[in-house]
Amino acid sequence: MIKVSVLYPNVAGNEFDHDYYREQHMPMVKRLLGDACLSFAVDRGLAGGAPGAPAAFVAMGHLFFESVDSFRTAFGPHAATIQADVANYTNIAPELLVSEVVKA
Repeated sequence: MIKVSVLYPNVAGNEFDHDYYREQHMPMVKRLLGDACLSFAVDRGLAGGAPGAPAAFVAMGHLFFESVDSFRTAFGPHAATIQADVANYTNIAPELLVSEVVKA
């Protein structure tokens, strides 16, 4: 299984609507990607590792797929729609990480 993580760095001047991301964007992504997307999760950054340190990321979204190919096949036709919706909840340029889930 693979996990596609979209990470939103916690940078000065950022804006992020957590409610919209959790209640609108991620369910829309799941709906568009269909059964290829096994599930999704949303994280909200709270703190860094040191006392009083800010979180490195304000939010993260995770999408789970059987394989990189199943992700690419499902995402491709909907990429423009999904990417266009980003402006509705943030001004942060997201970072993407594709990883293999080795233990859940």
